[in-house]
Amino acid sequence: MTRALTVAVAALLCAGCSSAGAVRAGQAADGDGLYGTREPFAAHAVYFVVTDRFVNGDTSNDQRDQGGAHRTFDIPVRCPDGIDGNIGYLGGDFRGVLDNAGYIRDMGFGAVWITPIVANPDEAFTGGDPVACGSSLTDRGKTGYHGYWGTNFYKVDEHLPSADLDFRGFTDGMRAAGLKTVLDIVGNHGAPSWTMPEPQPGFGQIFDADGKLIADHQNLPPQQLDPKGNPLHAFYNATGVVDAKDGSIFDGNLAQLSDFDAANPAVFEYLAGAYEQWIGQGADAFRIDTIAWMPHAFWKRFADRIRGQHPSFFMFGEAFDYNADKIAEHTWARNGGVSVLDFPMKQAMDAVFAGDAGFERLAPALHLERGPYANPYDLATFYDNHDMPRMAASDTGFIDAHHWLFTARGIPVVYYGSETGFMRGRGEHAGNRGYYGQARVDAGAQSPIHAALTRIATLRRDTPALQRGLQLVLDLEGDHAAFYRVLDDGDTQQTALVLLNKGDAPWRATLDAAQIADGDWRDAFGGVPVAVEEGVSLDVPGHGVRVLLRDDVAVSAALRERLQGLMAGRLGGPGAK
Repeated sequence: MTRALTVAVAALLCAGCSSAGAVRAGQAADGDGLYGTREPFAAHAVYFVVTDRFVNGDTSNDQRDQGGAHRTFDIPVRCPDGIDGNIGYLGGDFRGVLDNAGYIRDMGFGAVWITPIVANPDEAFTGGDPVACGSSLTDRGKTGYHGYWGTNFYKVDEHLPSADLDFRGFTDGMRAAGLKTVLDIVGNHGAPSWTMPEPQPGFGQIFDADGKLIADHQNLPPQQLDPKGNPLHAFYNATGVVDAKDGSIFDGNLAQLSDFDAANPAVFEYLAGAYEQWIGQGADAFRIDTIAWMPHAFWKRFADRIRGQHPSFFMFGEAFDYNADKIAEHTWARNGGVSVLDFPMKQAMDAVFAGDAGFERLAPALHLERGPYANPYDLATFYDNHDMPRMAASDTGFIDAHHWLFTARGIPVVYYGSETGFMRGRGEHAGNRGYYGQARVDAGAQSPIHAALTRIATLRRDTPALQRGLQLVLDLEGDHAAFYRVLDDGDTQQTALVLLNKGDAPWRATLDAAQIADGDWRDAFGGVPVAVEEGVSLDVPGHGVRVLLRDDVAVSAALRERLQGLMAGRLGGPGAK
């Protein structure tokens, strides 16, 4: 795009506005300031690790001989191109994460999301469908290295702690290093539970805090369970797998995983008690796995229970759906007020930063005014994770993606290794969850992706407007983006002008007096003063970012009404007008 920014934003400006000036945000709104969110957790970008696959900090807990005939350590999945996956444990643990807390913090992150810590089966699964390089929801031969196959939700899996480092010690250490712990939790299911040639210990079984067996699928398909007649079956639904042609896949089992009965009070008490225990040992927030597979009423009760003891406890869920109207239901107060991972934005980011789409592709996913979400600023934004192929982008594609992720609305989440383009484009069993290791951590700073990520993530960490400010879009088109983040909340006032260029060529961005207020701004990177009088022209390098800051809230008169509308309309969901 070569035309001036002035032309691109003309439609956003009122036709009769010709004068420009600064206006205090407290005057521009209804007396309640200007902000996207007051959620404290929004200050923290999140680094997501599959704990077993990050760093093996303590080899003494590897359990390399575990499983006997169904061994659990280092089980390669051969891929035709020679880049293999692995479905066994590979040694990552609490010590490996804590030893590298400084590495994560120094990139600009404020929180680490770790996969579930609860006990999983001690053998590889013998049922299900065979795992192949490109397969999905196939579990034969797989282990619970990922943590999502819980058997005892009150007990830490033996692969994670060290003799001198339990979960409480881990969270204490992370806090001391300046990082919060986001604990991944599961409410929908336990381990795979049927199709085994012979029953295996742990699979389809649930144990209580004292180690007593309280549920057992007994290797039976769901339709053969007797929840009313057999107390060990009462934990589970007897629906079975539901094909899309017969209804929603969310109505039945996911693969062969035991499907918890959300209507059973014992299930609720078991799970709520377990997760209260882990909060008591230092979990700062929850990421809720497969939230869409449990009814809204369950999560409303759960959220009320947790927040009754821990007010404002932050939670975000995984509803693997690209339909914003659908996943937004989880964010509504009547359904528990749980934020969600922003899958529609992920889809758009993939098209823009790994494909050929322009910045305009991101606009429909923002939902900045009266959208479906209770508050779009609280969404967890991301571009890839452990359940889908990693983003298949170039180095500059990752750099451009991070420039957007850390300046646009939402709470950024980056999957481990993406700071160096690790296993880009690889699926679940084809290296997506590959072992990262200390050597890659130590070499991370040599990557241009890492350097650019650290630069923009550190800026967000130090810039309240980028964490919580309203987003006012000037232009999203082609290779270029321009928008404001504006914050006036209590004693904090700040305006950030963000200019992004994902093209190879430099971009000279021109803003006239209707688009930027006169006065003394500063470049956010280095603090060089930038004087603005009747507009300004700024050079943005190829695959670069420019951010101008003011420590007050200044908007041009032409944008005043737009900013007021954003404040009034930032909340969505039922009843939004």
